[in-house]
Amino acid sequence: MTEIEQAERELIEEFQFFDNWMDRYQYLIDLGRKLPPFPEDWKTEELRLHGCQSQVWMKTGAQGDRLQIQAISDSAIVSGLIAILMRVYNGRRAAEILQSPPGFIKAIGLDEHLSPTRSNGLRAMINAIGKAAAAIPAKAS
Repeated sequence: MTEIEQAERELIEEFQFFDNWMDRYQYLIDLGRKLPPFPEDWKTEELRLHGCQSQVWMKTGAQGDRLQIQAISDSAIVSGLIAILMRVYNGRRAAEILQSPPGFIKAIGLDEHLSPTRSNGLRAMINAIGKAAAAIPAKAS
């Protein structure tokens, strides 16, 4: 099992604890509140992610062949979406990210329970993560 598959499995199991979507939304909000600090001077137009209704800033970089992600939103639910994306993808090998479709989105039920604008924003964040991972050179074997 890959690191991403393990993170996805844990996330799916956590969301299964909740009986209804109000509780799941609250859990998303709670996860978003636990995001690492995002420096104010990083909240620039260059780091702002377009395609999201809410404001989202995302900074990516590489540490060897692994993608490093830092992000924040002005929306509580979107910050929660960032938190789950970071749990799945942050610190993972770029090649693994590129080979791992975000199946956890459907498994959790986010594909059916997010508004169209939030779904567009989630896709924009996933696309940005994929683009950043694609820019990391593969580690020579």
